[in-house]
Amino acid sequence: MKKETTSNGISRSINVSQSDIDNFKLQSHLVDLLWDEPFYSRILRSLNKIETEEIPTAGVLCKDGEITMWWNRRFLASLPKNKVKGLIKHECLHLAFKHTTDRRNSPHIIWNYATDLAINSIIPYDELPKGGLVPGYHLEPLTNDDMENMTKENIDMFNVLSSLIASFPQNKTSEYYFEKLMQNETIKEHAEKSSSFLSDGFPDVGFDDHEGWDEMSAEAREMMKEKLGEILKSAVEESNQKGWGSISSQVAITLNKMISKTIKWEDVLKRFCGFTRRDDRQSSTKRLNRKYPAIHPGSKKIYKPRIAVYVDESGSMPASILENFYGELNSLSSRTDFYMYKFDAVVDDKSGFLWKKGKRLKIERTMHGGTSFQSVTKHAIKNKKNFDGYIIFTDGCAPKPSPSHGLKRCWLLMPNCELSFKKNNSDILIQMKS
Repeated sequence: MKKETTSNGISRSINVSQSDIDNFKLQSHLVDLLWDEPFYSRILRSLNKIETEEIPTAGVLCKDGEITMWWNRRFLASLPKNKVKGLIKHECLHLAFKHTTDRRNSPHIIWNYATDLAINSIIPYDELPKGGLVPGYHLEPLTNDDMENMTKENIDMFNVLSSLIASFPQNKTSEYYFEKLMQNETIKEHAEKSSSFLSDGFPDVGFDDHEGWDEMSAEAREMMKEKLGEILKSAVEESNQKGWGSISSQVAITLNKMISKTIKWEDVLKRFCGFTRRDDRQSSTKRLNRKYPAIHPGSKKIYKPRIAVYVDESGSMPASILENFYGELNSLSSRTDFYMYKFDAVVDDKSGFLWKKGKRLKIERTMHGGTSFQSVTKHAIKNKKNFDGYIIFTDGCAPKPSPSHGLKRCWLLMPNCELSFKKNNSDILIQMKS
């Protein structure tokens, strides 16, 4: 038996014979997935798989232009066959849900907990290796050896974390679990004062490695996002044809929404770039500081479109179209902040909020009345200090509103629909694809 001890004193006992280590073949486990799990198998075929002893378990990382799964032979050889399968699924889901690239929250150790909680809800419980974070279950109890090697602060934090996780419902997003964890006063207070989250009281729990997720440059992160997007699209399309294996229908729907390209948000945002906020600044060594030249860096203006999205929830809007559109807003949130409001005959101001970049949310329908575009226009003008333009997602069935008086207005029509009036010349009209 070999014991690995984390930086926080938690020991991982690895009970495996040398014969099992020598005879372990990762490829045989990958072949099994090929027949039973088309989604996971398609992702795995796109990855480099590198054996290493630098990490004690396994992990995925986008580095040097490649997407790689690192794995420790001793650890995988110590697992039963079904738990090797669960570990591999776990790593694939980190990539599918973009946890290694654009979906990052700080403090990172709490975000690591949240991502594990979200994806371990998807994997059958009996397939998860020991030490995992699973909503509705306590963490694996500490041993006497663990407690001898840990500070009281670490032990207390472990117990708080364990009880909190046991109280969580399953099948929620990473953002949901992150928010719930940060609502705990003990965790929040410690997160705000800690400088090194792995060494200042937070237990290093979980059965895989998340090192290196935050070391990518912006350029490398963007390139990896594109690669992962292509891999995910291919995996979803293949699973739609061959079957989804152990993945539930609800998760399959979520993954299908993630690859939806019915709206080219890049093009929409470019149409709004003429109306940008110019009061954000970023330091730059390439700019000369006029007041303290050669002493302090200069600054450059950051041009960010600030927009609002108004969603027509009147009775004429089909529920399926609205559900798909709210999935599209998750795609928009990967690119920019925006305000979101619902409307029918009136704008529901109470439901409006600033949707922050990187957040993934599930929005449900709450309105079913008539339609008034005039109420939207009045609301936008009243709040023009908050944004520079607005998008109205609708079927187009309502009287023409008054002009926007300086605010750029975009009509985003659901498939196979038309405006019931001639738009103003200054307005933008975009048709959503079927």
